[in-house]
Amino acid sequence: MSDLFSPEVLAAFLQVIMIDLVLAGDNAIVIGLAAAGLPKQQRAKAILIGVLAATVLRIIFALLTTKLLAIIGLLLAGGVLLLWVSWKMWRELQISTQDETNAAEALTDSDLNHDGAIAKGAPRKSFAQAAWQIVIADVSMSLDNVLAVAGAAREHPYVLIFGLILSIALMGLAASFIARLLQKHRWIAYVGLLVILYVALDMIYRGAVEVWPHVNGSL
Repeated sequence: MSDLFSPEVLAAFLQVIMIDLVLAGDNAIVIGLAAAGLPKQQRAKAILIGVLAATVLRIIFALLTTKLLAIIGLLLAGGVLLLWVSWKMWRELQISTQDETNAAEALTDSDLNHDGAIAKGAPRKSFAQAAWQIVIADVSMSLDNVLAVAGAAREHPYVLIFGLILSIALMGLAASFIARLLQKHRWIAYVGLLVILYVALDMIYRGAVEVWPHVNGSL
């Protein structure tokens, strides 16, 4: 227990908190965007489905990922996948201000830009279309979140457990707040992106070191 306050563990905790904060906000914005095109009476239901699906998927992926990353070679593969997540997140950060506002308004059910409507201009869609779009996004983003947290936690299971609990709590209780926070303070998202990129490169390095003796022995 004495290693709980070691620099390595504290650094892992900080990385996990930043990853959870940014990816929970990113997930919330995607859910808000999908729900923005729905009538008001269906919007809250679609957002609830999105949050519940993200919570369940995070638990399932956590159970699978911790087992899989113990297999030689999959840490390297996970790092490469997380590198792609970094690129995807970079692209998502280029989202237009109007789309961001629509997402935040849908999540909070309030007219944030005072234009007289909530998510004005968002393309209309059916409830089935919105729900399917949300679930597909949740599958991808929940895997991204669990992979990033597992990579940052390294060999510290309690950091991983903390990260997963925090991730679920943020999605369930503070998704709309985080979405608005990231909308107002964009730099937080970019700091989070750098943390995820660092974790990806670290996983690739550690995975390569793990795989190399096996590759070298077979040559």
